[in-house]
Amino acid sequence: MVGQRLVCASANPYKVREIEEILLDCGVVLEPRPAEIADVEENADTLEGNARLKASAIAVATGSAALADDTGLEVDALGGEPGVRSARYAGEPSDAEANIEKLLNELRAVGATTVQQRRARFRTVVLVQWPDGTETIATGVVEGHIALVRVGDGGFGYDPVFIPDDGNGRTFAQMGAEEKHAMSHRGRALRTLAEELS
Repeated sequence: MVGQRLVCASANPYKVREIEEILLDCGVVLEPRPAEIADVEENADTLEGNARLKASAIAVATGSAALADDTGLEVDALGGEPGVRSARYAGEPSDAEANIEKLLNELRAVGATTVQQRRARFRTVVLVQWPDGTETIATGVVEGHIALVRVGDGGFGYDPVFIPDDGNGRTFAQMGAEEKHAMSHRGRALRTLAEELS
């Protein structure tokens, strides 16, 4: 496992940095996605499907093992939305601030005001596709709830409004990177993947 090299399918600099930080302790070397490779349209109806689309495109283009992930925020009061559409919840192009605003508005619209009514979870699927087409897949989930307002200025995406059950009442955006990685959906998925690869 030590020295395993994987090409990262993501072009999101925040996500790439987070993946690198988590995998660093696992001995995996993450190579950047070549700039000339166009974005992959994420039009699958599952997180695993989107991760597969991205990993496959990068593996084919580079001839190397490629790592991709897809993450969804599932809010119980909204029937599991935004789910697989989390990154584009408020429409195209992807806009984290607009996504958060829409999420908070939707929760207000259904009258979800208590912690129990605002239960949610982040789910990440991480997939490595090897040059021969075989795959290694891992999933990570973290339970929590949605805050009433944005709190904190760290992280990215929905981090300012997601309060994990293990976070002492703080959002992911209020935590340092190391603390967040220890309990996050992406951290759990990547550590499981590292175990699978070893």
